[in-house]
Amino acid sequence: MPEVPSDFAEATRRAEELRREIEHHNRLYYGLDAPELSDAAYDSLMRELLALEEAFPDLVTPESPTQRVGGAVESAFAAVTHAARMYSLDNAMDLEELDVWLGRIRRDLGDRDCEFVAELKIDGSSIAVTYEDGLLLRAATRGDGRVGEDVTANMRTVRDLPLRLSESAWERLPSVAPRQSPLFAESGEGPDGRQIELRGEVYMPKASFERLNAEQDEAGQPPFANPRNAAAGSLRQKNPQVTASRDLATFMYGVAEPRALGFARQSELLAWLREAGLHVNPDVVECASAADVHEYCAHALEKRDQLPYEIDGVVVKVDSFALQEELGYTSKAPRWAIAYKFPPEEKTTKLLDILVSVGRTGVLTPFAVFEPVLVAGSTI
Repeated sequence: MPEVPSDFAEATRRAEELRREIEHHNRLYYGLDAPELSDAAYDSLMRELLALEEAFPDLVTPESPTQRVGGAVESAFAAVTHAARMYSLDNAMDLEELDVWLGRIRRDLGDRDCEFVAELKIDGSSIAVTYEDGLLLRAATRGDGRVGEDVTANMRTVRDLPLRLSESAWERLPSVAPRQSPLFAESGEGPDGRQIELRGEVYMPKASFERLNAEQDEAGQPPFANPRNAAAGSLRQKNPQVTASRDLATFMYGVAEPRALGFARQSELLAWLREAGLHVNPDVVECASAADVHEYCAHALEKRDQLPYEIDGVVVKVDSFALQEELGYTSKAPRWAIAYKFPPEEKTTKLLDILVSVGRTGVLTPFAVFEPVLVAGSTI
């Protein structure tokens, strides 16, 4: 059992020191994939902080790393209005359709330079996460794009989502006036500090999905169809402890109001997200030409099966936020981004048997029984 100071002031100082050290190592481990501590050393820091908070309950704060699992969620998830609409993306079902979109962008922008950012399309569930003065305030599902469901208690259990952003990253944001939040619309009150609404994807790693389905099988429960459905279902659990047991993870890639916060390019925003301690996919590439985009798509398709998570394509975005604003939106999607969808995945399976079913009128219908096979994250 770690030694606990008897003096409250000393315990307060040490607890804050431990929280910052743990947050630093969480940022290295989850945000930068560059851990410096062994698991045992990290666990030792957590045990000491837990001991301090147990001895002095007044030290417990909502952003403490020990508070990843809260109480049960209400039976109905509260509605949350997003700071800006969360659009879906138009799809390019093959490289020809992707080239049509690239050509349209070049034509609309004329002779002006336009670079692109290519990102892996994570097969998960969209999420909007709001921080106020650097502390996690709220998390909501995409919903209909304008209004989502409050899943804050569950998202607090996702270990790669920081409860507090790095001070250096937060302080680099421009000092903007507090924005009226839908959360306070009825009372007429406003938030005390600055808010920023980030966008990303919650997903279930392949290994976690396989473990979950093995547990389902052991318990005599039906398996989940694919990691995407498992992630979405885990995110909407009434008990956050169930969500915590599902090993969800995130990749963050956007913000509701990038220009208002001083960002000029998507690549610049991604760098800031990493600095803030958020988990950003490492396989993001800046592309200067259509040939670069093609090369990235081919590389992503080639390495698809080697990744520890499911992807179903590539998202290509115009890098400049000023050009994004100029290109604008259709009624349902941004004109400055597109999702290139991978060709349908093909797998070989084994014919186990041919059986015959008898209909009500006596009609005989033969059908084949195949060995189950995993295709694009789903068991067929």
